[in-house]
Order: sequence, then structure tokens, then C-alpha cells
Amino acid sequence: MDNNQQRGMLYAAFSYFIWGILPIYWKWLNHVPSDEILANRVFWSFWFMIILLSASKKLGAFFRTFKEMKARTKLALTAASLLISANWFVYIWAVNSNQMVEASLGYYINPLVSVLLGVFILKESLSRAQAVSFVLAAIGVLILTISYGQFPWISFTLAFSFGLYGLAKKMIKVDSAIGLTLETMVVAPIALAYMIYLMVIGKESLFHVSASTDFLLMGAGAATAIPLLFFAKGAQQIPLYMLGFLQYIAPTLTLLLGVFVYKEPFTGIDLVSFFFIWSALLIFTVSRTKWYTNRTVKLQKKSA
Repeated sequence: MDNNQQRGMLYAAFSYFIWGILPIYWKWLNHVPSDEILANRVFWSFWFMIILLSASKKLGAFFRTFKEMKARTKLALTAASLLISANWFVYIWAVNSNQMVEASLGYYINPLVSVLLGVFILKESLSRAQAVSFVLAAIGVLILTISYGQFPWISFTLAFSFGLYGLAKKMIKVDSAIGLTLETMVVAPIALAYMIYLMVIGKESLFHVSASTDFLLMGAGAATAIPLLFFAKGAQQIPLYMLGFLQYIAPTLTLLLGVFVYKEPFTGIDLVSFFFIWSALLIFTVSRTKWYTNRTVKLQKKSA
């Protein structure tokens, strides 16, 4: 592994580490309603990115990119903005309603959902290993559904909203910093309107609770943007399969926080269902490595 790959791995791992411990940040704001946290997160993310683009002299490129966008791309941008906003809201709500374990499950099954969307929407082929992964994951989810007595909608909302977000992003091929600024720009007016509405009815937390609350709400912009920028820098320097392994850092840390720090229940049934899902992810991730691909090609040549 050369120096660039080592740096890339550190950048990507750091971004996933931040995403994994981000629930702590939202827990510090659990006295603020989730919808208000989301509005502040969107609004301050946009302005943080504008300042960042200005400092890096990319502001002109940002305006130029938006101006040159085709109608179809702008539609994809709007869809991506709404999907990531929905994802953020459900995640914040899940964390602050003590359902971090189920939230972590959503990001464990997200890679499989992305492949499923690729098969049905982009007409991509499904390998034998991926098919086995889906069966194992389905068994795990079925066990959870039976044990909960209800469908794990938080997990699937997070997984599908993020999967569809990735699908929409395929149509928006721009610099990652510019992309995040564009996405938050679309929903920032809605966020601002909601913040004004809360202020009018006297339920606004910003500038009305404490200095620490103000700092955390405004700092949500930086907390959102910084890991994404580290991720983008890391993803450019390491292979996709390595990124695939590293992505499980975030839900694993969230799961550990939920169980050991915030004392959420994790029963034997949960362990069994997660075992099926972890096995599915292991098979799925290994199937995307160069080693597996080369081995499959060799076996095919031998059988020919």
C-alpha cells in the first residue's frame, strides 16, 4: 500500500468514525425536537458550505455548475435533497428516541439495498454471492420482524432513503463540496421558513434556551459537512472494496454506543438476526474484492 492509499484509508476511516459517534452530538440536543434540529442542520450546513467554498475559491464554480445544470439534473438534485433530508430526520429522531440499534441496522443493510435498486432500476446483474447475501439478510430481518412484532421501519426507511439518494446522486456528477452545497441550497429555504414559523409561534429553541444549545444547533452544519469532505478525499485515493470494508465502522460504533453507552436493549434474538445480516455483509463485501473476482474467473476457465 503506497502513501496515497494509506492517507486515503485514514481519511475515509476518520469520516466513518465521525459518522459512527455523531449520535452523541444529537443526544446533546435531545431537548430540542427532531424537526427543529433538522431545520437547523440543513440551514447551517448550507451557510457553512458557502463559507468553505468561498475560502477555497470554488464559489464561482458553484454558481456556474447550478446555472449550467439541465432540467433533468435539477430534478435529480431536488430528489437527492429531499431524500437526504428525510434520512437525516429519521436518524436524528431514532437516536433521540432511544432506537440507535435499529438505526444501525439500517446502515448495515444499506449496501444490499443499493444493489437491489441497481438490479431493479438500473437492470444490473446479480451475482451468486450477492443472491446468497440477500437470502441471509432477509432471514435476519424476518427474525427481527417476528421478535419485534412489527416491521423494522426505521431501518428500512434509513436504508432505502440513503440508497435512493445514492441513485439520484449518480445523475449529479459534480465536486462533492459543490454537490453538498447544492443539495442543502434546495431545502434551505424550507428550513428557514420552518425556523421562522417556530419563532412566530414561540417554540424556537435557537437563541431561546441556552448558549450551548445555540452553539450545537449552529454547529450542526460543520458536523454534517466535515466528515463528508474527509470521505470524499479518502474515496479518491483507495479502491472501492477497501471503502466497502471501512463503511461498516459507522453502524458498528452506533450499535456499540446504543448498547453499551445508552443501555438500549440487545437481546439474544437481536444477536441471532444481526449474525445473519453480518454474514450477508461479509459475503457481499468479499464478493466485491479483486481476490474474489480473480478466483471466480480462474474457476470459470477451469470448468470451460
